[in-house]
Amino acid sequence: MLCSALAKRSRSRLARPPSAIALALAATTRRPIVSAAAAAAACTLPFHRSLALATQTPLTPAYRLHAARQYSGAADPQMEELEISQEEGSDGCVDVANIRNLAIIAHVDHGKTTLVDQLLRQSGAAKMESGARVMDSNDLEKERGITILSKSTGVNYKGHRINIVDTPGHADFGGEVERVLSMVDGVCLVVCATEGPMTQTKFVLSKALQKNLKPLVVMNKVDRPTARPEQVEDELLELFIGLDANDQQLEYPILYASAKDGWATNEVDGSRESVLPLLDQILAQVPPPNVDRTAPFSMLVTQIESDPYVGKCYMGKIQSGVLRVGDKVKSLNTDGKSVVEGRVTKILMRQGLEQVPTEVAGAGDIVSVAGIDGAYVNHTICDAAVTQPLPFTKVDPPTISMFFFVNDSPLGGKEGKFLTSQVLRDRLFKETETNVALEVAEQGEAFEVKGRGELQMGVLIETMRREGFELSVSPPRVIYRSEGEGKDKKILEPIEELTIDVEHEHAGTVIEKITKRKGEMKSYTETGDKARLVFEIPTRGLLGYPAEFKNDTHGQGTINYALLGYEPYKGALDRTRKGSIISTAMGESTGYALAAIEPRGKLFITPGVKVYPGMIIGEHNREHDLEVNPAKAKHQTNVRTAGKDDQIRLVPVEQYGLEKMIAYVQDDEVIEITPSIIRTRKKELDPTKRKAQSRKGGRPDFGDV
Repeated sequence: MLCSALAKRSRSRLARPPSAIALALAATTRRPIVSAAAAAAACTLPFHRSLALATQTPLTPAYRLHAARQYSGAADPQMEELEISQEEGSDGCVDVANIRNLAIIAHVDHGKTTLVDQLLRQSGAAKMESGARVMDSNDLEKERGITILSKSTGVNYKGHRINIVDTPGHADFGGEVERVLSMVDGVCLVVCATEGPMTQTKFVLSKALQKNLKPLVVMNKVDRPTARPEQVEDELLELFIGLDANDQQLEYPILYASAKDGWATNEVDGSRESVLPLLDQILAQVPPPNVDRTAPFSMLVTQIESDPYVGKCYMGKIQSGVLRVGDKVKSLNTDGKSVVEGRVTKILMRQGLEQVPTEVAGAGDIVSVAGIDGAYVNHTICDAAVTQPLPFTKVDPPTISMFFFVNDSPLGGKEGKFLTSQVLRDRLFKETETNVALEVAEQGEAFEVKGRGELQMGVLIETMRREGFELSVSPPRVIYRSEGEGKDKKILEPIEELTIDVEHEHAGTVIEKITKRKGEMKSYTETGDKARLVFEIPTRGLLGYPAEFKNDTHGQGTINYALLGYEPYKGALDRTRKGSIISTAMGESTGYALAAIEPRGKLFITPGVKVYPGMIIGEHNREHDLEVNPAKAKHQTNVRTAGKDDQIRLVPVEQYGLEKMIAYVQDDEVIEITPSIIRTRKKELDPTKRKAQSRKGGRPDFGDV
């Protein structure tokens, strides 16, 4: 095609005679060339600008998007030709009928991000190396191999603009999924052909069905020898029926895919060449946005980003009207009050990995808008004529809470850049602007942070630690509810549905430990060489168990959970952790002292580590705490001996990560967070006061219910 030839010419910047470029442009656009001089000048410019100069026509959004793309050598050549044919509506925007907005939802590690990466690579929307996970751009996401933040991208296919939103799969980040579903008109449910529907699959699908979104199912990893597509299809149907899907939602198509190898097909034994069949199904199954471009402009904010050049950018789907750069807009809060006004300075669209500026966007487009400061997630950015805010989805309430406060230990304030209570407060409340699943409340000098789980809290703390914060945090505490009044008052606690896949030899150990944590087994099924155990367990019974589970199964099992609901309090849990080894001295630990302490328990520190009174340096072999002096040095005398400190051999210390430390600490302990080290200590450093508090005992603390 002549269009492809011109695109290659612009990328290689080859010169052509004016007559040749004039004929090429005339043949491509079917518009007359204004003059030979204009055509000659166009030879030195990129393709999209040369086309505009030679034919004296304005650039449409489709041409601007085409020019900003980064082409990949693996891209389908048909897509490069089809992109230029994207039709423009009378309002200067892409026609609503040619827009598709889709969210990719799945359980953790079922391959949704890899699938999105393949769509970007094969469509030419992004240039990347094979096997690279470009959508997981956050440092923590790359390290952990999971999606934490929802991200939007876009590809052009057969004259259509397809906006794709990648969502997290872990239950702790379910608030991200609930938030972005208001932007899309359909969902692509990715399910592993081996594991089948899991706990988070049920959660994200239920939210999509409640929004009356029509699903499209992709059964991923069907190329694995352990794949069982027929059984997984039956499990999917049961799941849809159990979630009360309507007749239209039950007529979902199924594609069989291998995101890792980059193919999708409509049949199990179909042609395994590319992911183009998935794009075709998206065009066929996902309806265009149901919007009105003649009404005044309005957009619900679903995500806030910061740009170093234009400031805050508010992302969302335009629900009505048309937005142009320079338009005056305002922000309505959830109560309908106008909180701030401004003028649009930038409109950005996603195209692959790039944010492409555009002068105009219409209802149905997913865009980021800059030029207004002071709006928040779930606010409505709209025209001055709009008086009612757009409806928003309330996320599920948090289930656990932790207290954040200034690090007041003897070693506090020596490493971090941000130390005071005021900067800690500002940072936490700033987090709630973008993360609607978190809640922050001031409790005296401390701040109570409520969230979905240990992983979500751990990600927040780790992010703050890398930013240079120094702080202390309490162990997680379950958020209870109450029902009734007076004598009829009942305490309700959150209950999780726990799904465990483990080898048969470890199933007995798992059942025994979950039962001690007030768990009730609901089903036991065998899938190949593994057993699938499903429990209902209080959230407080899960705290700290994932780390213990890894040790019990030697890393060969998987554990997943999702909030099921609230039930009456099930009583106190059996003690699952032994006592602590506590330092009584200030200084540096010595090998001589640690060698004498090591037989009494498991150590957390090595020689040369700074210690202080009240700091936890290990776990005792017994249930009670043990106070020791880890800084004791060997007395120096004139007597020569064969033994020296450098010949002392200690057992290697197990390094506790942040999430494991959060799960490990008890109610009377806190975690000390600094940019370079994580320590644990007793909440009360004075040993006399600690003993007085331990003698009091008391009933369980249900907090504010």
